[in-house]
Amino acid sequence: MSTVSHKGSGAEPLFRSYWQAGFESACHINRAGARLDLLAATQHDRLAREDYRRVKRFGMATVRESIRWHLVDRRGGYDFASVRPLAEAARMEGMQVIWTLCHYGWPDDLDLLSARFVDRFGAYARAVARFLVECHDDRPLWFVPINEISFTAWAAGARGMMHPYAEAPAPAIKRQLVRATIAAIDAIRDVAADARFLHVDPLVHVVAPRHRPELAPAARAETAAQFEAVELLCGALEPELGGDPRYLDVLGLNYYHANQWELGNGRLRWEDQPLDDRWVPLHKLLAGVSHRFQRPLLLSETSHFGSGRARWIREIAGEVRTALLAGVPVEGICLYPIIDRPDWDDPCHWHNSGLWDIRAASGDRLERVLNEEYADAVRAAQREVPLGSGSGARDRAAASGQFQP
Repeated sequence: MSTVSHKGSGAEPLFRSYWQAGFESACHINRAGARLDLLAATQHDRLAREDYRRVKRFGMATVRESIRWHLVDRRGGYDFASVRPLAEAARMEGMQVIWTLCHYGWPDDLDLLSARFVDRFGAYARAVARFLVECHDDRPLWFVPINEISFTAWAAGARGMMHPYAEAPAPAIKRQLVRATIAAIDAIRDVAADARFLHVDPLVHVVAPRHRPELAPAARAETAAQFEAVELLCGALEPELGGDPRYLDVLGLNYYHANQWELGNGRLRWEDQPLDDRWVPLHKLLAGVSHRFQRPLLLSETSHFGSGRARWIREIAGEVRTALLAGVPVEGICLYPIIDRPDWDDPCHWHNSGLWDIRAASGDRLERVLNEEYADAVRAAQREVPLGSGSGARDRAAASGQFQP
């Protein structure tokens, strides 16, 4: 099979590498009331430079990292001791970092729905931008202000999976997170006018049960809800929140095996052959988002677990290749997590979802063990969607001011 080039239209790639690595870094308060810190749990906070060297062997020079807001934002000031090792390791290894400012968790003393939350997030974002300009200055700086606004609102406001445990409704949480995102972008641009932004949420498809056609409108509405945060952000919905097209830059789409499901029932089974006829191929989902928003796209999280990892990434590469050949501006693929992670609610259970698994070594060190089958599949996928290249799609980011609902 021939490969596809990503250098078309003479445009420069947005990212240093097409294939990217994401390090799991959730830091919310889980169902049991325990504060998570998965950067520490995987020891990536201690082993960042070694981890960067590992991913570089796979041609990955762009990584997704998170800054732990609750560790940085101390009452009365900011402490960047938890950020400096990551920034310095990235500088020494020549890594481009996409920094997430809020990965589900915020300081203990903050009420999520208070006006103070928005103001404090904006001030924190400004402080982070200043710190990174001074200590790293890898321009332009890249940020995800709030990771998965839609998922956070659902998980915290509907399912009670994380703080504040459904004490506030999901729509209110979503709108508050949009306000905070706008405040953060304004603050960062005051410090670094050339900063770029990635807005990340799951890419989903919901269908009605086969024998319940009357539920089709509800299934379509649930599918459409995935775009609400973006439409609020750019002002297409409820412009009184402050949204405007200038806040819409690159769209990050997180896609896993459970992202297509039947309304009220289980997921459509990706592993079945033949596939459910209601399953929509990834390349068509990507094309739909591109057509709707006219922005560059990043497949910002994707992976599988266990023995399915190799098959999954082969299929993802084929789908992205098809999208690229159709002119869809997919600017990269991020393997997430690149290193295995423990479960949010059971720290003893590891998901076996990384390119590297983790096992205990001497002392308290966690050793990275390459999964050879997955590694072979990644190398093959990189030959199909060549590593180190950019899609060359025209950069239609926020400066263009164009949005077509």
